[in-house]
Amino acid sequence: MTGYGVSPGLACAPIIRMTPPAVLDPEEGPGSDPGHEIQRVREALTEVATQLTTIAADGAAGAILEAGALMARDPALVQAAADHIGQGTPTARSLSLAIDAYCAQLEATGGYMAERAADLRDIRNRAVAVLLGVPMPGIPQPGHPFILAAEDLSPADTAQLAGRDVMGLLTEKGGPTGHTAILARSLGLPAVVGCPQAATLPNGTLLLLDGEAGTIEPHPSAHRRQQAVEAALLRRQPRATGPGRTADRHAVTLLANIGTLADAARAAQADNEGVGLFRTEFLFLDRREPPTLEEQIQAYSQVLAAFEERTVTVRTLDAGSDKPLPFLSLPREDNPALGIRGLRTAAQFPDILVTQLQALVAAQRRTGARMRVMAPMVSTADEAAQFADLARSFGVQTVGVMIEVPSAALDAGRLLQHVDFASIGTNDLSQYTLAADRTSPTLGRLLDPWQHALLILVAGVCRAAAALERPVGVCGEAAADPLLAPVLAGLGASSLSMAAPAVAAVRDALAQLTLQQCRSLADAALDAPTPAAARATAREMSDAFHETTRDRKGR
Repeated sequence: MTGYGVSPGLACAPIIRMTPPAVLDPEEGPGSDPGHEIQRVREALTEVATQLTTIAADGAAGAILEAGALMARDPALVQAAADHIGQGTPTARSLSLAIDAYCAQLEATGGYMAERAADLRDIRNRAVAVLLGVPMPGIPQPGHPFILAAEDLSPADTAQLAGRDVMGLLTEKGGPTGHTAILARSLGLPAVVGCPQAATLPNGTLLLLDGEAGTIEPHPSAHRRQQAVEAALLRRQPRATGPGRTADRHAVTLLANIGTLADAARAAQADNEGVGLFRTEFLFLDRREPPTLEEQIQAYSQVLAAFEERTVTVRTLDAGSDKPLPFLSLPREDNPALGIRGLRTAAQFPDILVTQLQALVAAQRRTGARMRVMAPMVSTADEAAQFADLARSFGVQTVGVMIEVPSAALDAGRLLQHVDFASIGTNDLSQYTLAADRTSPTLGRLLDPWQHALLILVAGVCRAAAALERPVGVCGEAAADPLLAPVLAGLGASSLSMAAPAVAAVRDALAQLTLQQCRSLADAALDAPTPAAARATAREMSDAFHETTRDRKGR
């Protein structure tokens, strides 16, 4: 059975499905005191918000879960449930109906707002469990290692996997750029998503899951299991250390993606060359007022100091109507993924960006750290120039832009004339290039990072950067794929940034190939007729190169 391999590694264990949400009792009657029942709803949602905030503190999905906590605290949910309670509807069903109505509205909006519907359903399931006094839906605890299977996983569920007996993840829905993929990589868990056949597998079925190839094998033989164990042990023992290098010593800087202070603390202890993407949204979520200048200085100083001599690349606030913040009075948009987000929010709220730039420069001066600052969702050369001028006016020494939309990729030569570096965000670049919502559970094939159109755009950006002698990195999820990473290096990427646990495998993959071999892989991937063919060709060529290298060493 095949799906999308979104987090590399091998796992062999029995499959166990997620604990399902509580089932509402059709015979349940309404409470005798509507006011008391409304208060119960308010308390249940508050308890869920507190749970999400507590989980977020662990750092695996801080920004995502804080956004969920903010949603759970929205008084509109209580009011909507109160309307149903007032009509004599049982309490748990009232809350369920209220949230379902909001979910329908969000799904009709589409884009990122549709993803918020999935988060709201998780909030519904948790709050209903609180109201009914039944076990919380989520991760089972059988007392032995297992592969967790689900239709899909919420961010809260995935964030709680650390320290459990979960050996791997398997979902029927989802794609390469969804929350499950991102969080699985951050936890170093092998994962395959978008495998509808998984629904046919009963609990207890022994599976061999390959998170790199995207395959699952039910009932593997003892011989096949032994092969898997040996391969897993080999993969867990990195051969290369230190800076990223190809076999002929060509530098490819290997960096970590971080999104919270806890992320930063973990990544700072790992073997990497710094931070390629510091998502700053965690400071702004779940707040009614923006963080003060001093709050930001303290948080940024903590991150910068943790990495000492290593470079930290900061992305300015990437928020807007697709990631609503209470203190941004933005209008409702029919298509928020194409609306006011990223750098575009600065046009309407310039003080937010100005304060952030002031705080970043103050933190750099306080710590003496190496820092680069880049803007998200830059679409034109004019936007790049304006951001660069503003950032430099406040003392930012190294200014860059994110390449996330096709216009920026196609016009990279002009954008890069105004800045010092660029970073390609393949997650958003995929969805805008292929016109495929990155949160859709059914469009994973279009969001495959091996898509020809995406590789063409990455190659074009790298050529433009080389002509201007500007460094260009990749900080999307594509960078964490040990098979794709050499292809990206062959296309011209000078750095790769990923979840910290993925760095070791990518370092090993690069260390086994020369730059020319990486370029050969890139050429072959560009010539392949389909993403599947590109992936298969790259794997075959890589294996052949490795065999040739072993033969030479043997002689």
